[in-house]
Amino acid sequence: MSENKKLLKATGIISSGTFLSRIFGFIRDMVIAKIFGAGFATDAFFVAFKIPNLLRRLLGEGALSAAFIPLFTEYFTTKSKEDAWKFASAIFSTLLVILFTVTLLGIIFMPAIITLLAPGFYHELHKFNLTVYLTRITFPYIFLISLTALSMGILNSLRHFTVPAMSPVLLNLSLIGAAFFICPYLKIPVSGLAIGVIIGGLLQFAFHIPPLLKSGLKFTPDFSFSHPGVKKVVLLMAPSVIGLAVTQFNIFVDTLIASLLTEGSISYLYYADRVMQLPLGVFGTAIGTAILPTPRCIRHCYRDCYSADTIFLCCKEGYGWNERYPLLRA
Repeated sequence: MSENKKLLKATGIISSGTFLSRIFGFIRDMVIAKIFGAGFATDAFFVAFKIPNLLRRLLGEGALSAAFIPLFTEYFTTKSKEDAWKFASAIFSTLLVILFTVTLLGIIFMPAIITLLAPGFYHELHKFNLTVYLTRITFPYIFLISLTALSMGILNSLRHFTVPAMSPVLLNLSLIGAAFFICPYLKIPVSGLAIGVIIGGLLQFAFHIPPLLKSGLKFTPDFSFSHPGVKKVVLLMAPSVIGLAVTQFNIFVDTLIASLLTEGSISYLYYADRVMQLPLGVFGTAIGTAILPTPRCIRHCYRDCYSADTIFLCCKEGYGWNERYPLLRA
């Protein structure tokens, strides 16, 4: 199969998974709107859900995937599989330490974070306390989804797109299930949605384990932080984090302003954003993931451009290379 056909097939799989996720996302939002409406409880939950998602987009699925996938493909194609799995293990171990620290600090300093992100809640003590409570429940989601993003990156590098594309559906199903089967039995019903977020994160991570094992994953904990690949990932992540930070800052400002408005404003803003994200997720994300470097591209780059300090735009048209992801030479 030619690279162009592979690209079309990969784009189709990712688009289908993303579209399915968006559909279940709309159903999820309809269920939440039907049960809780748009007011006090949903404002608190959507802020609690937005904070870990903001960090996920900034550090997890966005910047991490863009930096990790090309380098892992490089290791897997130009070196041995053992080297590739050692690199993945080093990144995984580093993430465990960073994410555990971020999660712990976030839970401890959550009142200050909520005051910064939603200052309008500060003078409404009940809403403020509810938001802090819910966010402390949902915040470990950043730990789970970042590890899931790394797993997705490994599978995407190996051209296995189906499981990563379908996994977001599990979060939506978890929240739908939580709304019907957990929320009615809790003293604070909306806290069931926060629990549903954690269940969804666990399911998403677990969903990737079987295909990873089937692909030959050999995880060896490495907390030395001295692996050269870890340093390269950090260097490649920096520009992506800066670029994504601009978009996430806009979301931060939207939430900040909405918290100062009438009750329900954050919920209305959230629902509107969900509609806007549909075409972006179905088409933009799908193509962006599918055109990340293929093994054939890496081999071509190393054959013709190995003398360069940075492999950048050296693949000819048709090799599935994306100019936004330079490969630093090992």
